Amino acid sequence: MSSFRIEGGRRLKGELIPQGAKNEALQILCAVLLTSEPVTIHNVPDIVDVNKLIDLLRAMGVHVEKLGPGSFRFTARTVNLEFFLDPEYKRMGGSLRGSVMVAGPALARFGRGYIPSPGGDKIGRRRMDTHFIGFERLGAEIKYDAKEGFYRAEAKQLKGCYMLLDEASVTGTANIVMAAVLAEGRTTIFNAACEPYLQQLCNMLVRMGARISGIGSNLLHIDGVKELGGTEHRMLPDMIEIGSFIGLAAMTRSEITIKDTGYDHLGMIPDVFRKLGIAVVRNGDDIHVPQQEHYTITKFIDGSQMIVADAPWPGFTPDLLSIVLVTAIQAKGSVLIHQKMFESRLFFVDKLIEMGAQITLCDPHRALVIGHDFGMSLRGIRMTSPDIRAGVSLLIAALSADGVSTIDNIEQIRRGYQDIEGRLNAIGARITLVD
Repeated sequence: MSSFRIEGGRRLKGELIPQGAKNEALQILCAVLLTSEPVTIHNVPDIVDVNKLIDLLRAMGVHVEKLGPGSFRFTARTVNLEFFLDPEYKRMGGSLRGSVMVAGPALARFGRGYIPSPGGDKIGRRRMDTHFIGFERLGAEIKYDAKEGFYRAEAKQLKGCYMLLDEASVTGTANIVMAAVLAEGRTTIFNAACEPYLQQLCNMLVRMGARISGIGSNLLHIDGVKELGGTEHRMLPDMIEIGSFIGLAAMTRSEITIKDTGYDHLGMIPDVFRKLGIAVVRNGDDIHVPQQEHYTITKFIDGSQMIVADAPWPGFTPDLLSIVLVTAIQAKGSVLIHQKMFESRLFFVDKLIEMGAQITLCDPHRALVIGHDFGMSLRGIRMTSPDIRAGVSLLIAALSADGVSTIDNIEQIRRGYQDIEGRLNAIGARITLVD
């Protein structure tokens, strides 16, 4: 296991280029299974979760050719369906959450898709019902082996239907869309997720020959086709990393420019950070965060306390609530963070409290942050990264703190952030990798 040793209290200055979007990558890579023709993908992030999924596709028989940094060509002409029942598939697929989206395209093209109980962040219950209810509506038979923790979905021919999703699940919608594009007839999905990642997936599938309307809304119409062809696709910049960099700049009182952000796809993310009093300046497709000695949390129009809560897109993404929470530690004022989706995601605040933050964990879903306004610095401690987003939040806290901090279990951070220490060190941070 590796750790980061962080010398805090340093101001940073320079430019950062965001990686390709992790959450988009996990969908797009699975979609290559829908065609026997080559699919070329650019701006693929070099992170643990994505690399594991590429290894899984390769083990399934997909030909993977690396064309250059972040660019790959995938050809799923021959796929070994028996590998689904191999213990190695269960081991590889069970180590990452993204493996769940192999099922939809495999079911559509080959008539069967299997999923081991997926890994990923330990942030609370992440049920699979939406995926499999959708597959059942399309005509698949679902079996679950509780002893093995193994899901099976099988169907000779999927048939289009109308379905109302029980939740606007991003991965659930992606899985169902990939299954429906090769189904017979029309599929209508209401309460579909409509995040930019989903829009990217749908637009890529359309270029491959799929017939999808309503892209960008929560009502999708999919007319099935018999086969799909190859295409070329470029992933968006990672909006979660962009939000992380905005919070980092504010907490360390640094001047940072984030290049090539795909600003028009960021939704309300810049405005939420502006509500914390952070100057987020758009310059074309770049974001400039100037050095600020103080930033003040705004209040609602009636003078009541600010609340930041997650919601389905175009609401605020839950993946950035941890970043907003840590950024508020040094703001002037207070804010209530309401994490609606996952009941264990806020438990990392105990480490922030140990560092000196004024945070009250009201219940598993809500935390009240009372900002220091830089009247008191956080202090460096030793801590462990519990999940991707909490890990980066702790890293931001450590970079702003007095003294030296150590973060263990940084493999969690590496699952979602590409060479984070190298990129931050290049603009003035002091992060040392300790094995």
